[in-house]
Amino acid sequence: MSSGDEQPRVVIRDKRRIDPTTGAVRTPAGEQPAGVRPGSDLPGEQMSEHETPVAEQAPPQEPTAPQQTADGEDLARQLAERTEDLQRVTAEYANYRRRIDRDRTLAVDQAAERFATQLFPIVDDIERARDHGDLTGAFKLVADRILGLLDGLGVEAFGAAGDEFDPSLHEAVMHDTSAEVSVPTATTVLRRGYRRGDRVLRTAMVAVTEPEAPAPAPAAAEGAEPTDPAAG
Repeated sequence: MSSGDEQPRVVIRDKRRIDPTTGAVRTPAGEQPAGVRPGSDLPGEQMSEHETPVAEQAPPQEPTAPQQTADGEDLARQLAERTEDLQRVTAEYANYRRRIDRDRTLAVDQAAERFATQLFPIVDDIERARDHGDLTGAFKLVADRILGLLDGLGVEAFGAAGDEFDPSLHEAVMHDTSAEVSVPTATTVLRRGYRRGDRVLRTAMVAVTEPEAPAPAPAAAEGAEPTDPAAG
């Protein structure tokens, strides 16, 4: 038979994935079996889907010395700033507390002084009634309670006959002279004064007696010769 009479060869390829004889799963040509790493002849060496080869994991990088120094300086700077903020807030709070305490004390003092000032006219009447002998009975009990209010507020009276005149404490309404005094003296008290601590709430109204002016020394006669004490 000549070559021209040759019949074409028929190739039958079995593409079934399941072997009909053994029942095993066939692997198509050109594909690696599932779970087998490329280049490995052992089908049992399987890898997890999320497993990374040890050789492919990058080793952790340790911070270098300059980086560690920069981190330490940054922490020290933040600590210094926080400490400064805390000190400033503490100082501001202390100043606030002192200012509040001072304002509270001032408000209490002003209220006490205003109340005491309103009682002074009543106290003057009580003093006049005592001088005339009319401070008796129930009126005396009321008077004692009013005077007790002044004592409770820390208010004390001043101004008595014979005190040396002090312009900051006394208001002079009358003047006279006398040889019996050597300095200006409050000889008569017309109205008593009151003070609370170092603060004068009302000055005392007094009559002041001043010392008499000494007589001027006689002037020596012009042209007179001095007397010699040794001359006899």
